Amino acid sequence: MAIGINTLGLYRPGDSLLHRTGAATKLVGLLTLGAMSVWLQRDWWLVLVGLAVVTGCYLLAGFGVGLMARQVRPMLWILLFTAAMNWWVADWQRAVSVVGMIATLVAAAALVTLTTPTAALVDVVVGAAAPLRRFGVDPERIGLTLLLGIRCVPVVAGLAREVREAQIARGAVRDIRAFAVPLLVRALRDADAIGEALVARGFDD
Repeated sequence: MAIGINTLGLYRPGDSLLHRTGAATKLVGLLTLGAMSVWLQRDWWLVLVGLAVVTGCYLLAGFGVGLMARQVRPMLWILLFTAAMNWWVADWQRAVSVVGMIATLVAAAALVTLTTPTAALVDVVVGAAAPLRRFGVDPERIGLTLLLGIRCVPVVAGLAREVREAQIARGAVRDIRAFAVPLLVRALRDADAIGEALVARGFDD
């Protein structure tokens, strides 16, 4: 299946080893890292080793550490809260293990999207789901769902940035409702527009 899409602003072309590695191999590696995370979290230093390996992969791909930090930065407050809670209920080693593992997984997933065209990722998922066709599953719909999900990430992030800028302009910096309500309304409006477009193209069942 070939989906008519190039990138979503995430993929950065390059000629590194990671760029040349197949999408299926990178997805399997990401899934393996996710499965190993349960074991890695047993020792905080193992998590730091894993984070160092991911950092090395960013450098290998020709990216800087700053780009890696920007992939994790949107989760900063969540990570700080998670670290505080784990430190409170356990100890600092547990806080480092949990937060470090989350940061590692997020950075690794971002690296896959940075070095792989979105269409290639979707095609791998569609191909993997092909055997399910005999059970009535439509692999192309799975690919479309994944594609829409990926597409919504930068869209919602852009909406959040616009709403935040408007909030600052009105002087309602500390009002969470002034941020959440417009963001929700605009996101739902965009979702309706996407739904109408899908219906117009026959994806109404």
